[in-house]
Amino acid sequence: MNKSSLHFMAIALLLLIQLSCSRQIVPSKTYSPERLEVFNQLQIRDSLLFEWGFNQCDTARAGQLISEDLEFYHDQGGITPSKEAFLRSVTGLCKLDYKPSRELDANSLEVHLLKNNGKLYGAIQSGTHRFFGQKGNEPKYLTSTAKFIHLWILEEGDWKLKRVLSYGHISLPFSK
Repeated sequence: MNKSSLHFMAIALLLLIQLSCSRQIVPSKTYSPERLEVFNQLQIRDSLLFEWGFNQCDTARAGQLISEDLEFYHDQGGITPSKEAFLRSVTGLCKLDYKPSRELDANSLEVHLLKNNGKLYGAIQSGTHRFFGQKGNEPKYLTSTAKFIHLWILEEGDWKLKRVLSYGHISLPFSK
């Protein structure tokens, strides 16, 4: 078995584990079988990206889901021009005096396919999410909400996050 096949099998296993451990999100709209398959694949990757990177601070694993030429545009934090800079910023979040976490608004998630002459090359994923903070064993508290648009591109048969728009942030006063 070659390295590419082993990598694919490892990702597939992680995706199956994630599916079995999380609630499967069903799109709010009727999707074609192809679009539904991509919706499910990207929903899993979105979940893994935030679970590994944001919730667990494991940037090595989160980085496997990200294109080398990632660009991240944030309506309050400006432009993050590379994968390396983005992963550094995630590491910075993990050093806050509280534990941040992110939850997706499952009903908001949408996926739109991108094709070139009928061949799938990417997809746009959009939705709304909520961010929380938690200090020690205290209850977690809502810190902000935001909208996002993710551009996922197929790179050598694997979905990679290439562009991110994070906007419409509504920050809430800390309740602590």
